[in-house]
Amino acid sequence: MSLESLKAALPDYAKDIRLNLGSLATEPALSAEQRAGTFIASALAARNPVVTEAIIAEFTPLLSVESLTAAKAAASIMAMNNVYYRFTHLVSGDYPNMPAKLRMNVMARPGVDKATFELWSLAVSAINGCGMCMESHERAVRQHGLTAEQVQASVRIAAVVHAAAATLDGERAIGFEMAA
Repeated sequence: MSLESLKAALPDYAKDIRLNLGSLATEPALSAEQRAGTFIASALAARNPVVTEAIIAEFTPLLSVESLTAAKAAASIMAMNNVYYRFTHLVSGDYPNMPAKLRMNVMARPGVDKATFELWSLAVSAINGCGMCMESHERAVRQHGLTAEQVQASVRIAAVVHAAAATLDGERAIGFEMAA
């Protein structure tokens, strides 16, 4: 499967998503590594097998083994952190002052430069809806010299990948409902 086959799998009412996937695949604000890793981390966070398979096939060849591992690690660690830190932020109590007691070693040595890993973590946090994590990662990437345009580009990729996954999930659910 490829990005073209993913676009072809989207129904006509999702034409905008199709067009956005195409334009974001060559988004000039990001380096090839930043763009490919953002697509991969976002696809893993969006949790749709068709989207994940297509994006992995399309963007893996653009990454080193270390970069691919780091993109997958960003999706994995943020799946945990986004739940935990969203909880500490939303629930009253002393939770934000308590130690998390969760291992997060990959964040110290992700296998790619810190700015790139933070950018991927930001995209995943946007998909997972953790405001506290989005603020933290946005601040980190800006401190590492990335621009607002680069931040926006990564979140646009996350939004469109998530929309593709949601569309295909919806179509699958409708198909089951109509068959029942």
